[in-house]
Amino acid sequence: MKSIESIIEKYGVPGRDLYGLPTSVKRFPDGCHYRIEVSGIERPSTLRALIDEMDKRDIPVHRVISMVMGSTLLSDDELKEFAELARDAKVEVIVTPGPRTIWDLGGQVRTIEGVLSGLRIRGSDNLRYTIADIMRAIDFGFRGFLIMDEGLLWLLSKMREDGEIPKDVVFKVSIFAGHGNPAGAKVLEMLGANTFNPVGDLTLPMLAAIRSAISIPIDVHVYLFDSFGGFVRFWETPEIARVAAPCYYKIEPGPSVSALYKPWVNPEHLAFLAKEKVKYAEIIISLIEKHYPEAKLSKVGPQDLAIPKPT
Repeated sequence: MKSIESIIEKYGVPGRDLYGLPTSVKRFPDGCHYRIEVSGIERPSTLRALIDEMDKRDIPVHRVISMVMGSTLLSDDELKEFAELARDAKVEVIVTPGPRTIWDLGGQVRTIEGVLSGLRIRGSDNLRYTIADIMRAIDFGFRGFLIMDEGLLWLLSKMREDGEIPKDVVFKVSIFAGHGNPAGAKVLEMLGANTFNPVGDLTLPMLAAIRSAISIPIDVHVYLFDSFGGFVRFWETPEIARVAAPCYYKIEPGPSVSALYKPWVNPEHLAFLAKEKVKYAEIIISLIEKHYPEAKLSKVGPQDLAIPKPT
């Protein structure tokens, strides 16, 4: 085992999980350790509720994962309003494009064994449709996109390099890609990922090992859907900031993605949840300030965020 450990480490991947929990020396461009990410901001009305609660509590939310039901389902007017609201509030928006695997004609993902697979796009037509949806959102000024397919990530990165899409567009790899080790994280970074959401049940030594292998931010679920296990890691956030910086704390309570982020879910319910998530962010920040006061929280709107640029 020692010899295998040494071989692995030659390639920039830790040979074992880092049980010593070393303190990360990596930071965001503004020198800070951590930021706040809120998922499920589906419509302009949900974003407006989030911004109101941010102002009320004086709590920064740096990034929102938006339109999880698929940006295809928002009208042009809704996309325009969403981009303008986010720009004015200095909030980064990660758009969830459609169609995706669970939308199309394939049935494997709904089988007992198929659910074990990471979600991947089926066929060139669906690649084309997804890229078209991304292009539509770019036209409205959005600059961040959620990606769960490594092939699509590679293709989009090449398009970004060649100027087919703006250079300031960023790609976040979704938890649904199913990665949870340093080698996988390294591959995603090499393919052009700007930020990475590993599977949600990783231990602190596992997170520390991933941090040692990559430089991009790690997006850590600290409140996760019941369908994923329903766990809450608020009390671990000080240690996560220490070993995994730079990191986003991702807040996503609820029954499941499929139950919550649908176009027919009551917008008032989503607005209520958005406000609750800001409250949870306040709790997380207070715990870190008490138990790891060395950790710095980014202020509102740091320059490296992919804030929308509507015209």
